[in-house]
Amino acid sequence: MFKKSALLFFFSVIASEVPQTDAFAHNLLVQNHHGATRSSHTDLFMSTEIETEWWKNVTFENADLAEKTKEDFPILDQLISQSTDGEPKPLIYFDSAATSQKPKQVIKEISSYYETINSNVHRGAHILSQRATSKYEAARDSIAKLVNANSRNEIVFTSGATEAINLVASTYGRENIKEGDEIIISEFEHHSNIVPWQLLAEEKGAILKYVPLDPETGCLDMKKLPELLSEKTKIVSIQHVSNVMANINPVDEIVSLTRSLGSPDVKIILDACQSVPHMPVDVQALGVDFIAASGHKMCGPTGIGFLWGKEDILNSMPPYMGGGEMIDEVYMDRSTFAKAPARFEAGTPAIAQAIGLGKAIEYIEEIGGMEKIYKYEKELAAYLHKRMSEVEGVTCLGPAVGENRAAIVAFVCDNVHPSDLSTFLDMEGVAIRAGHHCCQPLHRALGYSHSARASLYFYNTKEEVDSFIDILKETLAFLGGGALEGDDDDFVPFI
Repeated sequence: MFKKSALLFFFSVIASEVPQTDAFAHNLLVQNHHGATRSSHTDLFMSTEIETEWWKNVTFENADLAEKTKEDFPILDQLISQSTDGEPKPLIYFDSAATSQKPKQVIKEISSYYETINSNVHRGAHILSQRATSKYEAARDSIAKLVNANSRNEIVFTSGATEAINLVASTYGRENIKEGDEIIISEFEHHSNIVPWQLLAEEKGAILKYVPLDPETGCLDMKKLPELLSEKTKIVSIQHVSNVMANINPVDEIVSLTRSLGSPDVKIILDACQSVPHMPVDVQALGVDFIAASGHKMCGPTGIGFLWGKEDILNSMPPYMGGGEMIDEVYMDRSTFAKAPARFEAGTPAIAQAIGLGKAIEYIEEIGGMEKIYKYEKELAAYLHKRMSEVEGVTCLGPAVGENRAAIVAFVCDNVHPSDLSTFLDMEGVAIRAGHHCCQPLHRALGYSHSARASLYFYNTKEEVDSFIDILKETLAFLGGGALEGDDDDFVPFI
């Protein structure tokens, strides 16, 4: 599999530890509520288990989903040519938590916009503008239907989930958070759901609290949440699904506790980046005030996402940016502003991207909808987790596989840095992610600086999982000291 010539390349990419420094000096009040200091990862829950009774019911009845949709993704039908043995390898794309691939239907829709109706929206009486506006607003309607919003006016287009969360922090947060107020997030959060609240807390003199990791379950420590909540709690912002640990958080319990123990006007934000693309999400049933999601993780293009918010709350918030189309009237000495969603969509929007996202949602519905995707992915993820438990030296992060785990498996390998592993897997056509996955606080809590991560979508197959496991075993044998091909069979690579 690996030739000795690869060693020179290997030595050139060995990752070194870089000291991590704070981005800015904190005058910020932070309460972690960890209890005992964690000196290593050895006491934390890292599972190679699958809930036995749940696994007995796995049938793969929706496995046809991948087979039927594979041809819709031309990028997946290619050979990767940088293999060390000189043989091109079929692409195995296991990095959909970072971004999903795009079906040809979406690519064609975006191309068609530019070829046939390219124009600005909400600004022209001519036919091109009318048609572009119709498609743009139809995309908003598709999102509203997808998440069961009460109205299209509750859907604000953004560049992605990062902007959506920043929008809430910069408008509602800046308007309503005062000195001494409390904001609760968790140790699991993506940086895009940490840094905006750090900046807001520092600016306003608020207190930022973290719900910690439960070392016994690998999930949020829900026993700590009631201790953190108080009448000073004004914002709770939590991931729906962890992009590292893969746990699906108990939103109903979080909402119930927050409403009963937090401030009467507390607002709950849900980072839904890893849930909206993979499972049914109903904002009415969830009971939160905002959700943020990105289009590129659900077969849509990059540069587009959305914020859902309750309409009355959105209309009470000040504008995010000033410019065209977000106004009602502009005078020399003052301006008045449009209602949501236009209030938060200043300037020419990402028209082609929004139309592409609308097509992506239409495509998802055509192939069976979110319920079918969710059922298939749960079983495929369980199969991946089960096969990974067979690989010596691999530790999977997060809770046991079952109903409350998503199609993500982050893992660490004995004596092999994740960056080295991912580089060598790439040579064999396997695309995974390595790093801290924009979750440095979580990795510090786990006792690791980095991990590797395989993440699946409905276009992946059991056969790809089997190939991945075979390649992973061979790669770890090579990097861990296995014999090399060629004349130097007794040479052991230094790592």
